[in-house]
Amino acid sequence: MYTSLALALSLSSCLLAGAQAQTTVAAWNQCGGLQYTGSTICVSGSGCVKLNDYYSQCQPGAATVTSAVSSSTTVVPSVSSSTITTSAASTTSPGLHTLAKAKGLVYFGSATDNGELTDAPYKAILSDNSEFGQLTPGNSQKWDATEGTRGTFTFTRGDEIVALAKANGQLVRGHTLVWHSQLPSWVSSGGFDNATLISIMENHVTQVATHYKGQIYAWDVLNEIFNEDGTFRESVFYTTIGEAYVAIALRAARAADPDAKLYINDYNVDGTGAKSTAMYNLVAKLIAQGVPIDGIGIQAHLISGSVPSTLQANWEQFASLGVDVALTEVDIRITLPTTDAKLAQQATDYKNVVAACVAIPKCIGITIWDYTDKYSWIPSVFSTQGAALPWDENLVKKPAYAAIAEALA
Repeated sequence: MYTSLALALSLSSCLLAGAQAQTTVAAWNQCGGLQYTGSTICVSGSGCVKLNDYYSQCQPGAATVTSAVSSSTTVVPSVSSSTITTSAASTTSPGLHTLAKAKGLVYFGSATDNGELTDAPYKAILSDNSEFGQLTPGNSQKWDATEGTRGTFTFTRGDEIVALAKANGQLVRGHTLVWHSQLPSWVSSGGFDNATLISIMENHVTQVATHYKGQIYAWDVLNEIFNEDGTFRESVFYTTIGEAYVAIALRAARAADPDAKLYINDYNVDGTGAKSTAMYNLVAKLIAQGVPIDGIGIQAHLISGSVPSTLQANWEQFASLGVDVALTEVDIRITLPTTDAKLAQQATDYKNVVAACVAIPKCIGITIWDYTDKYSWIPSVFSTQGAALPWDENLVKKPAYAAIAEALA
């Protein structure tokens, strides 16, 4: 009898010591799920919420549930991702595209890429047209993907994304017809003279835009044509053809698909500055010359805590030209690791960006550059930064999602 009691007390002490030894899990990090072996104890003020069988998350404000636990996971009430409450605001919403439409925008959308479409949970969210009313093929319509060999065109990968969007009732922004990067070497190093390169460029624009005629809402006809100081980038097109290549490409795109809206797209034209002034002056010049141009694409690859304060003023200036304005590649990156404070700042930044667009009638749409950190391009380019999107790598909505929804409400 004494031995059994001593054994029971010893076991109880060990269990208590084990529980006390567990470190606490920071807000928005994993606290449970099948095959999870980490701590199940959330920091004070957060509760462990089950999102699916494989992932539970510490969420600020969520009730902490006392229940029996297995050796690897905490048993908590099941809550769908559409009813999560965050510290920023409730993520319960009709969906970002639904909210955007109600606010007067044409769409809220996401970029995507072909390899990601094999990820069924990812694809299910991407295909939800209450969240996303528009898709952008991230790479499959670029020159290297469509005309890797001169005169031989391949559209298989682009067709897959366009077909998905069509099946979901989503618009497509075509991306991109003329860009200095991701060019096959036969173009960038071909040594063509002016007339030959014009013919090559016109043929490429014509073939691609004609193939997708009637299926594309808008084309990024020209992408990243300026240097930071507002001068033209020394691309093979500019150095061979001169500034005229811009108008030539736009006219070819209009002839190939008269119904698609035609954009010039660039980064670091978010706030006022030399580059945004160059964009304004170019578009004004094109309009005066009768060149078809329907919109300015603002990529909006931004840094949390350093978002320009002149967004709305700059975009209003663009809109004053009579063209549409679209945010085409939005992400707001954080210096890693993430913290509650950094996620809160990111949420504020997203809210301000979206609110600036909403305030301008000619700002017609917002596209995030993929919707989840799982497939973000940021970590591969900026090694110390990431977590730039409204869904985390586990496809869980972050405070940024609630902030966007609030700006669109």
